[in-house]
Amino acid sequence: MNPLSLLGGLGRAVLALFATFGKVALFTIDAISHIFRPPYYPREFIVALMNIGWLSLPVVGLTAIFTGGALALQIYAGGARFNAEAVVPQIVAIGMVRELGPVLVGLMIAARVTSSIAAEIATMKVTEQIDALVTLSTHPMKYLTAPRVLAALITVPLLVGIGDIIGIAGGYVVATQNLGFNPATYLLNTVNFLEAHDIMSSLAKGATFGLIAAVMGCFYGMNSGRGAQGVGRATKSSVESAAIMILATNFILTGVFFSL
Repeated sequence: MNPLSLLGGLGRAVLALFATFGKVALFTIDAISHIFRPPYYPREFIVALMNIGWLSLPVVGLTAIFTGGALALQIYAGGARFNAEAVVPQIVAIGMVRELGPVLVGLMIAARVTSSIAAEIATMKVTEQIDALVTLSTHPMKYLTAPRVLAALITVPLLVGIGDIIGIAGGYVVATQNLGFNPATYLLNTVNFLEAHDIMSSLAKGATFGLIAAVMGCFYGMNSGRGAQGVGRATKSSVESAAIMILATNFILTGVFFSL
């Protein structure tokens, strides 16, 4: 293969990637600006709250409790090699609150909510319902995007907080019932080890991941291709992009919050 052709293809891919980043950034700014400008659509906002928040509780709860239990088992098994089994409550707490809780909730929201938003909006575009909204003098960004973005900004941090609590509870049950830890001592170590900074960083990550999940679903839905293939491609791309951005943003935020 001609090296120049290879470099040209690489250059086009990089330019396309940066162009997409620019479009997403402008889309995000536009979506956030519409949150603060009338008219408002409270019914759409309440529906988004239910879909993103309440209906996500079961999958978030199950994910968190099994993760917390598995984390306790793994830390105990690893700590036993160095006679450090007593660190289970501290590491479970900090692991769930700082990292696993926000990231797992963000990925679950990306899998469940981002795909749903993208498929819904893409279907509306394919069936020309978005064009109908414009005909009725209704701004699609204000009616479709702003309520979902605001709902995600509010509910995902709450889901992260609930997931943190359930994950710690899962580790507590496994540690006290299977590993022989004293319940009162376990809870005391957990409470004493966590700091307000850890909890605030967890909630801040949740708000950021919620914004990413909602924006990616709306962006790819609004820019989907025609037909069933366009809807499927938009749904797949939205979940992939949201998951990658959540993981990358988590790395950046972790460095910001916990840098020495």
